[in-house]
Amino acid sequence: MKIAVSAKSNDLESQIDPRFGRAPYIIIVDTQSLEYEAVDNSANRDALKGAGIQAAAAVSRKGAEVLLTGYCGPKAFQALDTAGIRVAGDVSGTVKNAVKNFSEGRISFTEAANADAHW
Repeated sequence: MKIAVSAKSNDLESQIDPRFGRAPYIIIVDTQSLEYEAVDNSANRDALKGAGIQAAAAVSRKGAEVLLTGYCGPKAFQALDTAGIRVAGDVSGTVKNAVKNFSEGRISFTEAANADAHW
């Protein structure tokens, strides 16, 4: 399974960036092999608006089924939900540990956005 994680840098040892749409990177990880791809999200980081929606589109294009992040705004959450991508918010630590916790069933999914628009 492919999962997406908002990250402060471009590897598995990176800390999770709590801001999904404006995270510098989105790491796409294969949970079986731990192979990963770091997606540069800098264009969205500096966007005036629509950062979350554009980041959600990137996650969907990469085939991720789950997003692990700190906070996800309402428009991004709606876009992810429409694409069938489940969201786990309030996730912290390193990308690698978050993937491990997900694989071990220790991550809870959210049913709604956990940040206001333009957070």
